[in-house]
Amino acid sequence: MTSRRARRGAATRMLCLGLAAVLSLAACSTLTGCSLLAGSVHKPAAADGPDGDRARKAPPVVMFLGDSYTVGDRGVEPESTYASATARLLGWQVVVGGRSGTGYVATGRGPRNFLGLFESQLGWRPAPDMLVLSGGHNDWRTPAPQVAAAAHVLVQRVRQRWPGTRLVIVGPLWGTGTPIPGAVAVRDALKNLAGQLDIPFVDPIGEQWITGDLLTGEGNAPRLIKRDRTHPTPAGHLYVATRLAADLKRVGLDHPARKD
Repeated sequence: MTSRRARRGAATRMLCLGLAAVLSLAACSTLTGCSLLAGSVHKPAAADGPDGDRARKAPPVVMFLGDSYTVGDRGVEPESTYASATARLLGWQVVVGGRSGTGYVATGRGPRNFLGLFESQLGWRPAPDMLVLSGGHNDWRTPAPQVAAAAHVLVQRVRQRWPGTRLVIVGPLWGTGTPIPGAVAVRDALKNLAGQLDIPFVDPIGEQWITGDLLTGEGNAPRLIKRDRTHPTPAGHLYVATRLAADLKRVGLDHPARKD
């Protein structure tokens, strides 16, 4: 009996050792990074290798709020505007908001200006890394101080909603190299506000992104602006995107990240 029990005990121990070996091998075949020590499994390579670095450095999420330059006009869809083109150039995830004819004060054919559009289209979303406020073109009939006051209210709302989100203000875009005085006054007011609030300001008028005029055939306008002398062609949107991307790189916001 003792000998038989001893043999049974030995057989049982061998069976357990065999099962342990099988389980160890199974673990190594289904989990990455398994070490040579049974039962010791490293973290998957994606967590501490190049793939893990890419996961930790996800593309920035950038939102745009603007008028027809930003969201597109007849014949130009949102995915073809300078906003989307800038995102492709810089490797962002992008959300494009706004509406044709709108501004900080102007509502176009709808009931909402930029503040209303922010609330309805963007403000309910998770905070992005950066918000680009691009407009003022349609506000040229409004006294510039009133435009700046409305822009200030919008900035305050954004900062309350998304405290860590970075902001950029892009001044009015214009379809000729000689914008009308009302547009220049709006640009000046927005630029002054951006300086007061410590927000980077991009100045398409001051930097002369568009030169000349379609009517005279001078400058780059005949190549970049539609017959309406206002909106960019598809090539014009790509050009505006390259100018904006260059300005954002210059101020270190080509790869923005939310502040903690």
